[in-house]
Formats: sequence, structure tokens, C-alpha cells
Amino acid sequence: MRILCAALCGFALDLLLGDPDWLTPFHPVVLMGKAISTTEKRLRALFPKTGKGEEGAGFLLAAIMTTGTFLFCKLILTLLNAVFPPLSFAAEVIWCWQALAVKNLRDEALRVQRALENESLDAARKAVSRIVGRDTAALGFKGVARAAVETVAENFSDGVIAPLIYMLLGGAPLALCYKAVNTMDSMVGYKNARYLHFGRVPAKLDDAANFIPARLAALLLIAAAFFTGEDAASALRIWRQDRRKHESPNSAQCEAAMAGALGLRLCGPASYFGVRHDKPWIGDQRRGIVPGDIRRACRLEYVGAVLGLAVFGAARLAAIMNFPL
Repeated sequence: MRILCAALCGFALDLLLGDPDWLTPFHPVVLMGKAISTTEKRLRALFPKTGKGEEGAGFLLAAIMTTGTFLFCKLILTLLNAVFPPLSFAAEVIWCWQALAVKNLRDEALRVQRALENESLDAARKAVSRIVGRDTAALGFKGVARAAVETVAENFSDGVIAPLIYMLLGGAPLALCYKAVNTMDSMVGYKNARYLHFGRVPAKLDDAANFIPARLAALLLIAAAFFTGEDAASALRIWRQDRRKHESPNSAQCEAAMAGALGLRLCGPASYFGVRHDKPWIGDQRRGIVPGDIRRACRLEYVGAVLGLAVFGAARLAAIMNFPL
């Protein structure tokens, strides 16, 4: 029951506060990023500069970050529980809050929408560059809007539903372990000269960790489309049609559902670090994208998040009632 209560409180705090700027230096993901950078440098110095050597270093990075994060969080909670149990619960609530990104994702996306509505393309490019990994300097108004909608869809899985699932399975330690996996992938999971071998294991681990959550997240977006008056039938159809149209086994899942729900065409060619990638289009373009579609995507994200909490929370409660933990 403690895990369920901590998750509910953490979810509420995320909706209320998001990620305050003053907390950024102490945010687990920021600290994980620093740990990953430091560990990468040391491992590269220890392992030979060969494909196998770099892959071995990447494997060790993944092992250190996942086990280290889980054991560190578990140890802190255990020690605090031995001293003063309410303090341990408070720490778990805070970590659950920081593992989620419901409000922050919405706030960042709406910042892009406001810039577009003010017809400030430079400001819109700058705002969207905060939440996407692609090159944004050459994006036009429609390209910026499309990028914002896509990142709401993709991050609905790895920023909301996946951490929520792991949180309800194993509390804050498992949720932050997942965030460590996701952060590694965002930092070293690139198929370029520097990370092709080093990032292979972290990228595969991220694919595995997101395989089930991404599909559940897509189904939740389809359900959210029904409850918000969007095109749920089209969301289901496009999801079934286009969910495998991405090199990643997981990324197109939510993007396909979002594209169908809003009647848009998403993804397509994009540049990363100056290299053009001819990714396929997802969805049927029934109309052109407009800035207001970003808000509609955020509404789907919020309703989907609440539905996810209700469904997975109920499953956790049922497990507690029938199989006491």
C-alpha cells in the first residue's frame, strides 16, 4: 500500500508543481546525466579503442547506472525508514514526483505554441530545441509545431507512462532505475561514430524497458481520444497501420496514435547533428498542422496520464488485496 500511496502523492505533486527551476540542479535526471558523463570518460580510458572494447565499456556503464541507481535509492529509503518512517515515505514521494514529467512536458510544449501564435519563429525554434533531439535551426512554423506534437506523443511513453508503471511495480527505486536507462539512451544511444558501439547496450536496454510501456501508452492515448472528443477510431486505425514505421520498436507507437487522433501526418525526414534521416511519415494528412494542435496533444497527454494512473493504480490495489505484499 505504501508504494501506491507514494505514487498517488507523487503524481499529484507533479500535476501541481511540475519541475521547478530551483530544483533543477538536484533533479535525479540531472544528477544521472553528470554520473553518466563522468563514468563514460573513465570507462573509455580503461577499455581498448575498438568496437568490442567500446561495447564492453557501454555494457559496464549500463550495469553500473541501473544497479547503482536502484541500490542507492533502496539504501536511502531503508536507512530513513529505520530512523523515522514518515521521512522515508516523504523521500519516496519526492522521488516519485521527480520521476514523472506530466506538467513539465505540457508546459514546455505550450511555450512552443505561444511563440508560434506570436509569430516569433526564432523563439519557437529555441523553445522546441529544449524538448527535441533533432536540429531545429531550419524548421519552419509547421515543422516546429509538428516537432512539438511529436515530442508530446513520444515523451508520453517514456516521461509519463513508463515511469508510472515501474513506480507502481517497484516504487521509486525501480522508477528511477528506469529513468537511468532512459537518460543513458538519450545521451549515448546514438548511431554515430562516437556512440555506435559504446551506446549499443544502453540503447537496446532502453528498447527492452520501453517495449510494453510504449504499447500501453499508445492504447491510453487512443482511450484519451475517445474521452476528449478526438478521433479515437482513426487513432486506433493509424496505430495499427503505422506503429512499426520507425527504426525504434517503440517510438512510433504513441506517435501513430497521436497522428490518428488529431488527423495529422507526423515524423518524416529530419536532421540530427547535421545528418539528414529520411524517416517515414506516420498518419494520414487530413489537414495541415496548426499551433493549436499542440494544446490538443497536451490535453490527450493529461487525460491519458490520469487514465493510466487509474488503470495501473487499480491493478496495484487489486494485487495488494488478493496477494498481500
